[in-house]
Amino acid sequence: MFHIKIINWYLDNYRKLPWRETKDPYKIWLSEVILQQTRIDQGLPYYNKFVAHFPTVYALAKAPEQRVLQLWEGLGYYSRARNLHFAAQYIVNDLNGVFPKNYTELLQLKGVGDYTAAAIASIAYREVVPAIDGNVYRVLSRVFGIKDAYDTGSGKKVFKALALELIDKKQPDNYNQAVMEFGARVCKPKQPLCDTCIFNNSCYALAQKSIASLPYKKGKTKVRKRFFNYFIFLDQAGNTRIEQRTAKGIWQGLYEFPLFETDKKSSIKIITAYLNKAYQTDKVVLYNDKPIIHKLSHQHLYTHFWIVEVSNLSESIAWNTLENYPFPVLIRNFIKKFHPNKN
Repeated sequence: MFHIKIINWYLDNYRKLPWRETKDPYKIWLSEVILQQTRIDQGLPYYNKFVAHFPTVYALAKAPEQRVLQLWEGLGYYSRARNLHFAAQYIVNDLNGVFPKNYTELLQLKGVGDYTAAAIASIAYREVVPAIDGNVYRVLSRVFGIKDAYDTGSGKKVFKALALELIDKKQPDNYNQAVMEFGARVCKPKQPLCDTCIFNNSCYALAQKSIASLPYKKGKTKVRKRFFNYFIFLDQAGNTRIEQRTAKGIWQGLYEFPLFETDKKSSIKIITAYLNKAYQTDKVVLYNDKPIIHKLSHQHLYTHFWIVEVSNLSESIAWNTLENYPFPVLIRNFIKKFHPNKN
């Protein structure tokens, strides 16, 4: 049977990871949120860092949001960090520090959807509820030949019904982790290990040579191009200016240098004209001739940094204090390379 075969594979092959060595729902929740849209090798250091700084939900709830965002820096999808912090405060303040104990209650946490709630409930409490992520969609669609689009309501119902039928009622924790692990390491999106796959004698996609077309997704994500111009203001004392992004969207709550966004690459003439309307500038120099392309899931940012020398700068901060603020990795990388006294 499918569940027996895949659990046996998992028990022989699973990667030993810290969140698999515990039944603490708080730590399992941390791992699941960190690993959303993130590879394990990238997420593991962040998990260890968060557990070290916030060993309990109380510690996380008590922390300032800026500190949480600072530790999250470089991981992307910063709404996850804000939701994590908000949910921790909700658990402490509204639930008296008692972590939700089942799938339905877990769904009440901000940022926790169907998959995350199912993963925590099955792993921490052994609740019989299937956790379905991208790896699971891929394994089930290929092995069982499901051609329904997994990004539609009707398609999700088909997958959920099959997953509920397949789940091991006695070991829902091992079963859910087994299918996810199998999808990540064997039934991979590209170059799956079909020759050594435990299902190669019964896999629909392998027999029909349709591995590349499964799972099927109806919608395709459109990538938006954005052109960012960051102004690195510097006065004679080496002070600069930063601003916090408060609007909803990318990097909410993080800091950045003053931004001028355009619909295409800007010339020095356009930049100077814009600056002269709002600031008294002494000198403007383009730091990078080629744009730094920063790729996000739905948008690509073409970024230029402009060094702007000014005599006087209001609302300024010392350059060496920038390490105290959370920045997007795009900005942080620039800060690491740029040295005001040498440019």
